[in-house]
Amino acid sequence: MKNIVILISGGGSNMAAIVKTARQEHWERRLGARVAAVVSNKADAKGLVFAREQGIATEVLDHKQFPSREAFDAELAMVIDRHDPALVVLAGFMRILTPGFVAHYAGRLVNIHPSLLPAFTGLHTHQRAIDAGCKFAGCTVHQVTAELDVGPIVEQAVVPVLPGDTAELLAARVLTQEHLIYPRAVARLLSH
Repeated sequence: MKNIVILISGGGSNMAAIVKTARQEHWERRLGARVAAVVSNKADAKGLVFAREQGIATEVLDHKQFPSREAFDAELAMVIDRHDPALVVLAGFMRILTPGFVAHYAGRLVNIHPSLLPAFTGLHTHQRAIDAGCKFAGCTVHQVTAELDVGPIVEQAVVPVLPGDTAELLAARVLTQEHLIYPRAVARLLSH
């Protein structure tokens, strides 16, 4: 069985989209894959409730309890590795990961970013796209490398930037696409 471990920090809407798609598309039978665990750095992450309701193992590892980013990432890797992951999926996990952590999961670590990479790495992507006068925005599933938001692109989706858009309106339009392309990209990665 190819185990998927999903990391979240909040509501986990992309995690939920992956879990629902895995069930609807029978990933266990078709791909020999399942979401084995959801791990959060925040005990109050709403996505943990959904994961537990689905019978998925959950774990919380509070980054504030560690003296350094390296110490947190080392413990996080031990938690993840207990589930023998074929793929580690970042779904709104709001931590910058250390090079050692990224290297440990090289080729097995993916993220979704709310812009058409390589444009607008980092934060506040929607407002930056509006401020730049972009006609299109979107989202990107990419392999994670030590450099933030620049790993090889797996899949992208494009949405129009409409007249009068606010960052919130654009973010909502992009999020609907995230929920479509992230499960598709994960399935594709698992089928190789």
